[in-house]
Amino acid sequence: MLRRRHLRRARGFTLVELMIVVAIIGILTAIAVPKFGSLLRKAHEGAAKGNLGLIRSALIIYYSDMEGQYPSVLGALTVNGRYLTVLPSAEAPGWHPLSSAINYGTVLSDSGGWQYNNTPGSPTLGTVLVNCTHTDTKGSVWTAY
Repeated sequence: MLRRRHLRRARGFTLVELMIVVAIIGILTAIAVPKFGSLLRKAHEGAAKGNLGLIRSALIIYYSDMEGQYPSVLGALTVNGRYLTVLPSAEAPGWHPLSSAINYGTVLSDSGGWQYNNTPGSPTLGTVLVNCTHTDTKGSVWTAY
């Protein structure tokens, strides 16, 4: 008699129980996947902002070493690896792909990469920006950094 009760209890899960578990997993997945996508975009934005800071730091050191002169081209920062070994890339996730292209002058082309003002006499001479007029995940325009 005791053995028969044990056999009846060891039947497994019902179809309803399995469907509830699958529904719960589906709900959790529906919540997690969009969050993962936004975290990935924020990571790319952070990398672009970090690379912008890296270039700006190298420009400040160059300016100091050259006694108040900015380079005419950003490639001068990589000569002999003194300031940078390579020019880092910029990415405006959702707008422009990863690029190390440089647009020179004061007019933004919104083509991605970097914007470097090398125009003599300009009040913003030596300024480097992300060459994107769109906004990041926080709503800030890329050129505001």
